[in-house]
Amino acid sequence: MRQIFLDTETTGLDPAQGHRIIEVAAVEVINRRLTGNRYHVYVNPERDIDAGAQAVHGITLERLQGEPRFGDIARELLDFICGAELVIHNAPFDIGFLNHELGLLELGRVGDVCGSVVDTLKLARDLHPGQRNNLDALCKRYGIDNSNRTLHGALLDAELLADVYMAMTRGQESLMMDIGPQTDVVEKSVFVRQQPLTVISANAEELDAHEQYLAGLDKAAGGTSVWKQLETS
Repeated sequence: MRQIFLDTETTGLDPAQGHRIIEVAAVEVINRRLTGNRYHVYVNPERDIDAGAQAVHGITLERLQGEPRFGDIARELLDFICGAELVIHNAPFDIGFLNHELGLLELGRVGDVCGSVVDTLKLARDLHPGQRNNLDALCKRYGIDNSNRTLHGALLDAELLADVYMAMTRGQESLMMDIGPQTDVVEKSVFVRQQPLTVISANAEELDAHEQYLAGLDKAAGGTSVWKQLETS
């Protein structure tokens, strides 16, 4: 399965108000493995950058002088993401900007070249309701090093998002394993225990520690811990 983890930086918050993309980055993952193949470019928006946006990503208009316009890189970007599943944090924001830029060029929409889009912000909210689910919070939650992220940057954020997504969805790949051809023949093996099985019961202190550990798991899972549900049932 080919996935593209994508992020953009922009001049502001709303393309309907004339804001534009100034940086776009995409990293390729195939079968849950980073391939090292990536696309990254800065874009001259030919307009001012809002002070609030600049405070987030630190990119100035002066820095973008001499960079290509979006129209100069649009087809390269579309070729890179074509046929892949896009994975984006707060996908409506980035997709909205990309569709706006493509619309200005009469090049259609992102959905015309990509089969599906995964919004990792929605995924994180479903997994961790009521908690902070921005990229920094998710990196901390899943033990991913984001110490280099002093400002937002499309390439670094796309790479961090790939790590976060793999952590959030760890274990799903086992559901898709090829278990090989099945046969009607079942080989039976006989195991003879030489000595009786020794059963050691937990003491009161160990049982209490177990309960505290399960309570911590349940709290971290937002009250959805499978172990607590099984214990209750």
